[in-house]
Amino acid sequence: MVTLHDVARAAGVSISTVSRALSAPDKVAEATRRRVTAVVQELGYTPNRAASLLRSGRTGSVGLVVPDLENPYFASLAKGVQSRAQEAGMSVLIADSDENPRHEPELLSQLVQQTDGVLLAAPRDLAADFGVMDGTPAILINAEHPDLASVSVDYEEAMVRAVAHLRALGHTRIAYVGGPTRSRSDGQRRAGLKLAGDQYDGLEILDLGAFSPKVEGGEAAADLALGSGATATIAYNDLVAVGLLRILARRGVDVPAQMSVMGCDDTLASQLATPALTTMYVDIRGAGEAAVNMFLELSGRTPGKGRVSDLAEHRTLPVQLVVRDSTAAPRRA
Repeated sequence: MVTLHDVARAAGVSISTVSRALSAPDKVAEATRRRVTAVVQELGYTPNRAASLLRSGRTGSVGLVVPDLENPYFASLAKGVQSRAQEAGMSVLIADSDENPRHEPELLSQLVQQTDGVLLAAPRDLAADFGVMDGTPAILINAEHPDLASVSVDYEEAMVRAVAHLRALGHTRIAYVGGPTRSRSDGQRRAGLKLAGDQYDGLEILDLGAFSPKVEGGEAAADLALGSGATATIAYNDLVAVGLLRILARRGVDVPAQMSVMGCDDTLASQLATPALTTMYVDIRGAGEAAVNMFLELSGRTPGKGRVSDLAEHRTLPVQLVVRDSTAAPRRA
């Protein structure tokens, strides 16, 4: 096994010079750095990553907390985080709060001790979460706090575009099946629906309430949607929309002839649904990658652990309408 001492002897420099050439090349003369690099490649020397991390006081890992890893949205998000973190030579520790806001502070407290920073996706109780972060660099995903950097999807714009699509088809009575009451993105969706409702004369937006962001939530809301008199229903996400489709099919309702249904997020579920769901595309993996990029930027500018309020920035990712088979013009009486 090639050691640091072997590299130093072959390059004709001290061990400390080799160490600096590898960890802080800007502090070594260019000629020396090139000589050391050439010897490293020639001998096939691999730095001891564990020792390097120990010296730097870092763990080489980042934590990710999600509300529900079974949800395709958060599974895709985790894939994006994992992919970018691997490129950066970091590992990812993932924790699932199971949609329970009481679990979040406990999970965060554990991750703070084991990682260099935490990515917190769609937190349900940010006030409680923030108290246990203890100054650890954190990136929020689909949430915002004035002291923390964040990456968010423009769900307000998503609903504006969803309503515009349905209104263009001729729908004037549209129902909304909401998500968790503590969800910031649900609040954004509702704001977008209100904004869209104010843009069109004769358009009525019906709020059917808050439901679980799973298939079961859509199943529970289906009869309410039918009884509302709406000719189109927008679901909080694709899973909720799938639940709607399932019960509507059991009730003998033809989608989209008798009821148009829209999802949100364009997860795999939207493509596998029958009929295939019209939905709003969100670059979920891109959101995960962007969050890691932001974390790398912040951790690179702030040695060790510390508050990053002075570096906090907020990035918003765009959305796009994807038209499939679950929406059509309303049937005329």
